Amino acid sequence: MKTEYEKCLAGEPFIGSKDPKIVETILRTRRLLAQFNAIDYADTEHKQALLREMFGSMGKGVHVDIDFHCEYGKHIFIGDKVIINMNCTFVDNNRIDIGSNVLIASNVQIYTATHSTKVNERMVQDWSEGEEICRTYALPVKIEDGVWIGGGAILLPGVTIGRNSVIGAGSVVTRSIPENCVAVGNPCRVIKQIDNET
Repeated sequence: MKTEYEKCLAGEPFIGSKDPKIVETILRTRRLLAQFNAIDYADTEHKQALLREMFGSMGKGVHVDIDFHCEYGKHIFIGDKVIINMNCTFVDNNRIDIGSNVLIASNVQIYTATHSTKVNERMVQDWSEGEEICRTYALPVKIEDGVWIGGGAILLPGVTIGRNSVIGAGSVVTRSIPENCVAVGNPCRVIKQIDNET
């Protein structure tokens, strides 16, 4: 029988509050984030050390700005030469893979977690505690090499942003976006192709 954590990574409905591994991971990450967001801005070495402890992996030349927030931390995998600007939130119940040479502007939100639209699937009765609890499921998000995500964009569970593409500011990405294009809006749609060969 799968643990709630194993269900989480498999994209199946899970109840995070019922899995000690999930609860422990979130608590650990909250403590690391509190340290990270409180460090003097110029203390780059200490900030990098905390990020390496928190993330699943992180390449060279990665900059994460102030007021960064995430859920598990260890499900975030980042390539080389990546900038994550201020006030970004990554809800990494499942994997968030970010390639190299990626720019993520301020206030970007990346969600791997979601819920059923049916209330009886979303809220379940916990007979041992006599209360209703929330059931979640999570799907991975992938951002390929050379992508630029504009300020305030929201990426929803299960999407992939193709290589070298640009997501316009304020866009809500509900479906995967192909490579070498500009996509904008809510819901986000491709508006033009980019010639990245010149």
